[in-house]
Amino acid sequence: MIEHLELFFKSIFVDNMVFAVFLGMCSYLAVSKKVATAVGLGAAVIFVLAITVPLNWLLDQYLLQPGALAWADGSANGEGFSGMDLGFLSFIMFIATIATMVQLVEIVVEKFSPSLYNSLGIFLPLIAVNCAILGGSLFMQSREIETFGLAVNYGVSSGIGWFLAILAIAAIREKIRYSNVPAPLRGLGITFIITGLMGIGFLSFGGMLTGGEDEAASPEPTAQVEQTQTEDAKELAENTKIAE
Repeated sequence: MIEHLELFFKSIFVDNMVFAVFLGMCSYLAVSKKVATAVGLGAAVIFVLAITVPLNWLLDQYLLQPGALAWADGSANGEGFSGMDLGFLSFIMFIATIATMVQLVEIVVEKFSPSLYNSLGIFLPLIAVNCAILGGSLFMQSREIETFGLAVNYGVSSGIGWFLAILAIAAIREKIRYSNVPAPLRGLGITFIITGLMGIGFLSFGGMLTGGEDEAASPEPTAQVEQTQTEDAKELAENTKIAE
């Protein structure tokens, strides 16, 4: 349970897709002018990440990794499959899964919310090439997520992190229209500055996951210093007796 909670909060705040690794910036900047549009795109990203990351975890575990095809060796034509390494197909398989899910999202949004579909425009089908979506699957693979449940957790939490990022910047950009921003900074200029400040704020949440470990490790060096001082005092006393 602790492992799931740690992964959940770390993926949202510390390793946020936008503020930590700057993935998905194209959609983040282009579709964050209105809160309603940002909410629609953010929800679509959460859905796609929640589906594609676990599916790609299954593909990675049972098809792509070295020795992943060991389960096929028991069949009549499966001899020697356990020695195969299909890792070179990772990008192709991951992108195919992502493209399929994005097409499903596009069909559902167009059917049930035509206004949102029109407001998102070209950026809804472009989720298929959104580097945040592919980054979620690649980070899942590189960080060696151990279980299917953790993969689901990572997909959902990464999507929520991206959703919070685009929702926050959209709310700020709606309010900032009524502010007296200097002319050279209007538009993307002030947006980049705000994004940088928000990134610093989100990274500060890293202390939630490391503070306890630092406190637990701090008494040990203190004990070592006290032991060293005690030994030095004994040695000094012995040398004094010898001198007398």
